Amino acid sequence: MEEIQSQSDNYRSSSSSASSPASRVPSSNFFYLRKPGSLRQPISFEDSPEWEDTDVEVRVDEGGDSINAATTPASPSLSKLNSGSLPSPPLPEGAAVARKIAGASVVWKDLTVTIKGKRRYSDKVVKSSNGYALPGTMTVIMGPAKSGKSTLLRAIAGRLPHSARMYGEVFVNGAKSEMPYGSYGFVERETTLIGSLTVREYLYYSALLQLPGFFCQRKNVVEDAIHAMSLSDYANKLIGGHCYMKGLPCGERRRVRIARELVMRPHVLFIDEPLYHLDSVSALLMMVTLKKLASTGCTLLFTINQSSTEVFGLFDRICLLSNGNTLFFGETLACLQHFSNAGFPCPIMQSPSDHFLRAINTDFDRIIAMCKSWQDDHGDFSSVNMDTAVAIRTLEATYQSSADAAAVETMILRLTEKEGPFLKSKGKASSATRVAVLTWRSLLIMSREWKYYWLRLILCMILTLCVGTVFSGLGHSLSSVVTRVAAIFVFVSFNSLLNIAGVPALMKEIKTYASEESNMHSGALVFLLGQLLSSIPFLFLISISSSLVFYFLVGLRDEFSLLMYFVLNFFMCLLVNEGLMLVVASIWKDVYWSILTLISIHVVMMLSAGYFRIRNALPGPVWTYPISYVAFHTYSIKGLLENEYLGTSFPVGQVRTISGYQALQSAYDISSKSNSKWGNLLVLFLMAIGYRLLLFVLLYLRVKKDTFIHKLFKCDHDTNNPR
Repeated sequence: MEEIQSQSDNYRSSSSSASSPASRVPSSNFFYLRKPGSLRQPISFEDSPEWEDTDVEVRVDEGGDSINAATTPASPSLSKLNSGSLPSPPLPEGAAVARKIAGASVVWKDLTVTIKGKRRYSDKVVKSSNGYALPGTMTVIMGPAKSGKSTLLRAIAGRLPHSARMYGEVFVNGAKSEMPYGSYGFVERETTLIGSLTVREYLYYSALLQLPGFFCQRKNVVEDAIHAMSLSDYANKLIGGHCYMKGLPCGERRRVRIARELVMRPHVLFIDEPLYHLDSVSALLMMVTLKKLASTGCTLLFTINQSSTEVFGLFDRICLLSNGNTLFFGETLACLQHFSNAGFPCPIMQSPSDHFLRAINTDFDRIIAMCKSWQDDHGDFSSVNMDTAVAIRTLEATYQSSADAAAVETMILRLTEKEGPFLKSKGKASSATRVAVLTWRSLLIMSREWKYYWLRLILCMILTLCVGTVFSGLGHSLSSVVTRVAAIFVFVSFNSLLNIAGVPALMKEIKTYASEESNMHSGALVFLLGQLLSSIPFLFLISISSSLVFYFLVGLRDEFSLLMYFVLNFFMCLLVNEGLMLVVASIWKDVYWSILTLISIHVVMMLSAGYFRIRNALPGPVWTYPISYVAFHTYSIKGLLENEYLGTSFPVGQVRTISGYQALQSAYDISSKSNSKWGNLLVLFLMAIGYRLLLFVLLYLRVKKDTFIHKLFKCDHDTNNPR
């Protein structure tokens, strides 16, 4: 205790000198905390009076669907004191008034979360946290990196990973029950957006995936979401831009992610880091928008790392975490008073959030160690000479014995002693509707993504022209058989290899599915069917255009039925190749490693396809079984050669002739049966189905997890670490 007292006294002296009247520069535009009636003169937190706790009265309206919290503040909060300096943007003429939302009270009691192996010193990421969030308010969970903010938010929302274990209780409207689908929204820190859609289109398709009912009703909720997040000026703008047009700024993209959850009109909205990667202006605009959303009655609960003074003034309640420990929960004003009572008053010219993190972030100890050996131009580093471990212990001990902690326990007891109305599920769109929506949305994306789709079609046409002109004018003599086999092999193999260029587009689709599936907007089977139906027209366009050019340049047999089989065979080949790309992309979840793996697989399949060495002559253990039987090139080339040569004959000299099957025996291994080409086509069809069934299993089991291989080899660590 002597060590704690000495550290607190040292820091109090440095803070007092920084905030003393002699060193303080009054400013009419600067504010932290002001008494009622004195809006022009800033005061020191060290000298601020002790305000009484806010009295909160909870009422349950009969026939209503929420608990209404009526607050009678004896102590004004920063958001109310600063309301004059942060006015809400005026509504344009003719704009609709924001629709009221029935919020819900959320209470967490003695909440502890353990994740095995997450931290070296303890498996407890969150330790005995208590708090609540009321309708029409913004409750923020603040703390340094890896303090347990996101884990606590996920625990309250019921979104913890399978490796986590939660202990404690979560109440919604006074009842221990999970929030049903549609009653709450959860916005991840990183959510994949579709850049080729406009804001209105993206939200409209999202509403079609989420909501049952008629199309006109979904349009209304989309417009309400656009208005609620102040996106009217960007509603018809592409999210990711197009050609030389820039996409949405980072702040607007973040608001689009939130608007996607608002189409369900949730009672409670959870947001993980709403100010992530935003500058000060965008952050302030974001928080003003969320404050306006909270004023409609929605319960907002989100995490934040730090904020500016203006943003801090908009919070209603704050939950301060450090290493999983709750250092404070209550109103923002009471948090400032709590730090002052513990011996760490906030200097007048410092942001409150910066001051909080400075006191409880253990990373500052490394800065202190660096600064001990040298000084700056103004003297020593007394302003940072504070042991954060001592500060954390002091703040935690002060909070546990304070009236704030007792007030939180009393409030939790009052909110949980009587059950309010249960939140009801708003229903889901049918699976057939979701498949149709995903199919149509993917077709629209393909029509606009020229880089991944139309450019891919152009490259296939250029490659086909090159191959066709190289092998043109072969004729139909016996000497042209070997060259014609080479032409078909190059056409099938190189076009399949070139279609790997579509991996980035498929990777985007998988990431979009993962984002939508996490909020139950989609499912593995729905995504699988939608992706398959949307890819069929594009792949058929590639197959028929490339096949026609190759067929007539090389001079294959001039029969319509043979031409149609050639197109169908090549189409099935592309369909199998697309399934293989989807499987590899879902395993790696990284473009570089997916392309590298696919190129390696294609090279091995090409070697065992029977062109470089006849299939019967390949070494048995590996190349024949199983590689040559797994390679789809083998069945595609066999079917095309059987389509071309079975039923034909070639003269040998002037007397005898040999069949097409005999002519091919030395060049490629095919079957002599007349219907064998349809058997090869059936094998390709089964392989296309098999790859998609494998994709279904992977998506169902592992879409939310990082695989061991992915963790081992991925160089760009862009995964979200629980905070």
